[in-house]
Amino acid sequence: MLESGQNAPQTAAADLIKDGTEATFMADVVDASREVPVIVDFWATWCGPCKTLGPTLEAAVQAAGGRVKLVKIDVDQNQRLAQMLAQQGLPLQSIPTVVAFYQGQVADMFQGALPQSEVKAFIERVAGLAGDGGLAEAVEAAEGMLADGAVVDAAQTFAAILGEDPNNAAAYGGLVRAHLALGETEKAEEFLAAAPAEIANAPEVEAARAQLALSKQAADAGPLTELRAAVDADPADHQARFDLATALHASGDTEGAVAELLELFRRDREWNDGAAKSQLFTIFDALKPTDPIVLNGRRKLSSMIFA
Repeated sequence: MLESGQNAPQTAAADLIKDGTEATFMADVVDASREVPVIVDFWATWCGPCKTLGPTLEAAVQAAGGRVKLVKIDVDQNQRLAQMLAQQGLPLQSIPTVVAFYQGQVADMFQGALPQSEVKAFIERVAGLAGDGGLAEAVEAAEGMLADGAVVDAAQTFAAILGEDPNNAAAYGGLVRAHLALGETEKAEEFLAAAPAEIANAPEVEAARAQLALSKQAADAGPLTELRAAVDADPADHQARFDLATALHASGDTEGAVAELLELFRRDREWNDGAAKSQLFTIFDALKPTDPIVLNGRRKLSSMIFA
């Protein structure tokens, strides 16, 4: 369940991974799987592939951030449990055998020491059985708060989501944008630099990164009136037009900024190493792909490029 506040605790490692026995199987596996998928690693001390698979499984479960749990059962120490499960159809004659339980039932399984990529895919597939626990709705609610100007509430909600799922790219990007809305550019920059590798290049994080770049540019934007006058006086003053676009974006007129950059590109697409095109892409990346400004801007830019 989603917790409020910026310091929502993550699931403790001891709760995610534990050694199981016949006595604890019902509580640790069957009952626990009614709340979150539970993966059971049937192994033995003499099994070479088990020693290879075990650490890979544990790392993948930890990375899942509480969406799955892992119970490790030594079949030699729990022979009666292994025989009972085998009688119910689980192929425990060969180990390692990894079985996923959800809602008290077997949901998925594999045997042998799989490569890390396949183990990760298995964990993600099993984690998906329980959905996202309402995190998508929470992200949507936080985005609404941000749009309505309730920035502190949005930041707290994004942070709470990350407390449950540290690799939630939408919440990570949202928290960066919330910091920017609060004028905390340095904190946003530090937070982006610390993005987990798994989501560092996700579209939502890239969008926040683009918005950070635009925010830093906005700090140096000149007065709109003077820049507009400079462009009107000399339409070929490309630097003035570029600065005007920056100032327009800083003032909230994104559509106007795109129009000026498109005009600059039309006049001289190579100016300043293609700065107009690069800036257009930065603005597009900071917006949703379906935003009319993006759709119209990309269409006009493409018509110029391929004219």
